[in-house]
Amino acid sequence: MAEAAVIIPHYNDVDRLIRCLEVLAPQVDARCEVLVVDNNSTVDLAPVRAVFPDLRIVTEIKKGAAEARNRGVAETTAERLFFIDSDCVAAPDWIATAFAVMDRGDLVGGHVAVFDETPPPRSGAEAFETVFAFDFRRYIEEKGFSGTGNLLTRRDVYEGTGPFIAGLSEDLDWCRRATAKGYRLVYAEGLRVGHPSRQDWSALSRKWRRLSEEGFGVNGSAPMERLKWAGKALLMPLSIVAHIPKVLRHPDLRDNRERGRALVTLSRLRLARMGWMLRQAVFGHL
Repeated sequence: MAEAAVIIPHYNDVDRLIRCLEVLAPQVDARCEVLVVDNNSTVDLAPVRAVFPDLRIVTEIKKGAAEARNRGVAETTAERLFFIDSDCVAAPDWIATAFAVMDRGDLVGGHVAVFDETPPPRSGAEAFETVFAFDFRRYIEEKGFSGTGNLLTRRDVYEGTGPFIAGLSEDLDWCRRATAKGYRLVYAEGLRVGHPSRQDWSALSRKWRRLSEEGFGVNGSAPMERLKWAGKALLMPLSIVAHIPKVLRHPDLRDNRERGRALVTLSRLRLARMGWMLRQAVFGHL
């Protein structure tokens, strides 16, 4: 029996899934198994099966990555659970590092680096993501959660915490439920994956609308909870000003053009989020 199960949720992103698996495949040994949980994709998975004929793929018809991850846990028996997303690119030593660091905590999150899939210069969305996307160290050490695109845990922790819940910020909710039960969450810098930046405003706004919906679910919809949510919304313009220095000083932005595009996108997104959140506070939905 494998000691660890690498669980990969997937939906309608065959090319990136193949890229993810091509990096993982040389790392797999007798200690681990890889399971792809397809979220009832509308695209053909034949290209994946052609490249990886021995790959185990199961289908979960309930929508959402949370449901896919739950199905992955149910379909495996390994005591160690290694979560990665289908659009992520693991470091060449990701599995070896996972085994090396997995006992540092009950939940172990790693580093996620953003990379571009298009040639330079960066669009506003890409420049924004370069600065603001996936600060897992801060998520773990300051906010008490890790994204599930790069997360290690144990089966007993999962069973003690309960399943991921669809419709919420499932990684935030699950990690906070786990730590509330006394399980320890730690950051491991050497556990590294890459994630593509969103390329345009449409993709970026879809991401943040989804996060707003999930965040409101975690926040709660009682009158005082809605008032608190509205207060957070009204702080969004201040966050634009607060984050200007971070954009201007960021070492990975190539020039002033990219810095300017990042600032414009920062302003546009924060103001859009304020509108979405106020609508949620008043009407209960976007």
